[in-house]
Amino acid sequence: MKIWEKQRNGRAGNLFFSGVVAVPRRTIHYAWIVAAVTFLTLLTTAGVRSTPGILIVPLEHEFGWSRATISLAVSVNLLLYGLMGPFAAAFFVRFGVRRTMVTAMLLLCCGVSATTLMTKPWHMVLVWGVVVGCGAGMTAYSLSATVVNRWFSKSQGTVMGVMTASSATGQLVFLPLLASLTHVHGWRTATLTIAAASALVLPLVLIFMRDYPGNVGLMPYGEEEGARVAVAPVIKLVGNPFRIALDGLRHGSKSQDFWMLAGSFFICGASTNGLIGTHLIPACVDHGIPEVRAAGLLAFMGILDLAGTTLSGWLSDRYNSRYLLCCYYGLRGIALLWLPLALGGPAWGLSAFALFYGLDWIATVPPTVRLTAEAFGKEQVGIMFGWIFASHQVGAALAATFAGTVRTFLGDYLIAFILSGIICLFAAGLVLRINKGTHGEIHVEPAV
Repeated sequence: MKIWEKQRNGRAGNLFFSGVVAVPRRTIHYAWIVAAVTFLTLLTTAGVRSTPGILIVPLEHEFGWSRATISLAVSVNLLLYGLMGPFAAAFFVRFGVRRTMVTAMLLLCCGVSATTLMTKPWHMVLVWGVVVGCGAGMTAYSLSATVVNRWFSKSQGTVMGVMTASSATGQLVFLPLLASLTHVHGWRTATLTIAAASALVLPLVLIFMRDYPGNVGLMPYGEEEGARVAVAPVIKLVGNPFRIALDGLRHGSKSQDFWMLAGSFFICGASTNGLIGTHLIPACVDHGIPEVRAAGLLAFMGILDLAGTTLSGWLSDRYNSRYLLCCYYGLRGIALLWLPLALGGPAWGLSAFALFYGLDWIATVPPTVRLTAEAFGKEQVGIMFGWIFASHQVGAALAATFAGTVRTFLGDYLIAFILSGIICLFAAGLVLRINKGTHGEIHVEPAV
């Protein structure tokens, strides 16, 4: 079938034929609009994922649940958030990015709203752990990797850095607000607020999101430009997307690079989402630091991470990603070893921790995505990074449960913080062993 693009008032229409078409010069490439919608979606998802840190103490007081019990639901959420990544990447190919994003935002709206009705621990595991975890996982970093590699041929690291920084921005935007709402109006008001934010993003996805540059008659940003561009048809893969994702895992399991990337990212998740993202606010409360102030500390770290992750993306376009990752994990390990002293010491100690930890909180993502693309190719990066990110969330889930259990039985988080710092120093050495390589591609047949 041949496709052409109909132009109306300088904007792309909805009719397509295959082949070569003339496209009027645009002042802004549509890739930047897609990137902006993706950023807002990821920002809102980050706000949802930061909510448990605010909820732990209020739920503990209202229902009498232990931190180990609450941490179980958070662990299920983190685990599914990661495990959904490779399947979400397959959904992007099979059903389209826009449809998958819409489904994800609907799950988030319904799941977060339903948490206001829970009265039993298993309610929280089902609603927050399963429903919200699946919804958030469908808009995880595999979404960023897919969008960047489909829509951008240059500045990929920088764009990936900005999208990754959406987590920090979401933390910055939502954490102080949610903490204040929880303190004044209760935790249910805070959760309904974040559910409303998810609902507001939904129409933007429906209106502006597109699956491929060819849908608007363009080549990826940075490709050879000219008056005439080839419009690539959307390829739908035959078969179950779950099979496609599992084929990716089988392919990756044969590669040493895959296991080293997955292992280092496992440690990344254990030392970020699972430990600090979930337990820093309760740890601060344990040391007499008010919840709102602790949330402000995380927001400050979000500001630093926004700058650090964006800079990391820029650096990954220019320097060896292995050396960057070595520096990031090393600094994080030192910061985590310092944290127990900072919590019990003067106020400047926590500020120093926030400075070093905040700058590289998720700065590991852009160089890890680049190494994944180098090892497995741009076409496979969504699914392969999805599995690598799944290991990140397995680490996060185990760390969340472990830290909550340590706090319940030992009365503080000291052992959890020290062990996390040590494994980060181990990861700093591990990433230097990751080698460049090109591996065989996963074969999938286009639909007839």
